[in-house]
Formats: sequence, structure tokens, C-alpha cells
Amino acid sequence: MQSLITAIQEHADVSCYLAWPGDFELDRGDHGEEVHLASGAALEGFAGDGAGGRYFFCGDGGEERPVLYADSEGGAALVAIGLPELLRLLLVAPWWRDCRAFTAEESAELAAEYLEGMPDLPVRQGRAAAALGIDRPTETDVLARLREVATEAGKDFILIYTPQDESYDR
Repeated sequence: MQSLITAIQEHADVSCYLAWPGDFELDRGDHGEEVHLASGAALEGFAGDGAGGRYFFCGDGGEERPVLYADSEGGAALVAIGLPELLRLLLVAPWWRDCRAFTAEESAELAAEYLEGMPDLPVRQGRAAAALGIDRPTETDVLARLREVATEAGKDFILIYTPQDESYDR
């Protein structure tokens, strides 16, 4: 079975969608700061966004590992359990970073903004999902899962800025 990272690299339309509106690029995995998990578990940067945020795999294993997102402002949270879950989030609600309350109403407002500037968004989402072989749950389900992962499972994934031994904000 082909890895999802390889599939992203091999499908230009998927990479293009993930770069925008997903704001997720595999060639931006270097965080630039020395960080570690408070638990001592392994941490591997594998992607980033245009604003300096980074995605990290946590622990040992492959694409099924938990995914932590650290922004450039000192905030970090677990956002998915595995790359497939992260990609579902990016394919359904690429505006997730702006969903502070995780509500359907908030997401609907953000979706409307994205659709205004990108009327072909649903088509692009569908093509990318099909190319990756990933199902797309509802926005409500994706945001509920994000909230669950960030607040429950994520409490054990504390990112530390190593030089000052300070934790990122959750």
C-alpha cells in the first residue's frame, strides 16, 4: 500500500489543493527551533504552512502517529491521530485554524468566505479526496473530532521550546 505522503507527492492536483487552501506543504517540515515533547516521545517535523506553523508526527511509527501542529506564535496542539485524519480535516475544513470555538456556525461562516473567493472549492476537495482514497466526513464530524483530539487526547502532547525549557501554549 502506497503511503499518503508519497501519494501527495505524486499527485500535483492534491499537492496544489493542500498548499492552498489547505496551507499544508510537505517541503516545510523544518521547524527552525529546537523543540521536544515533554513526555520525551519522538518528534518528527514533516510539513508546514506559509505562516511558519509546522506539523509533527509524535512517537514512533509511520503515518498513523499522532499529529501535533505548532504555530509560529508559540501555540501547539494535537490536531489528528494519524495522517489520514489530518488530511480529512484539511479536505473538509481547510479553515480549521480559525475555528476557535469548533462550532458548525463558525465553520459555515468561514466556509462561505472561502467559497466566495474559490467557487470551485468543493470540486477541488472531491478530486483531492478521490486521488488519496480518503472519505470526507461532514464539517460537524471533523470539527467535533478536532475538538476531541485537541482537548482530550492532546493533553498528553506538550511541546517544549528546548533552549528555554518553556511549553508552547495549548
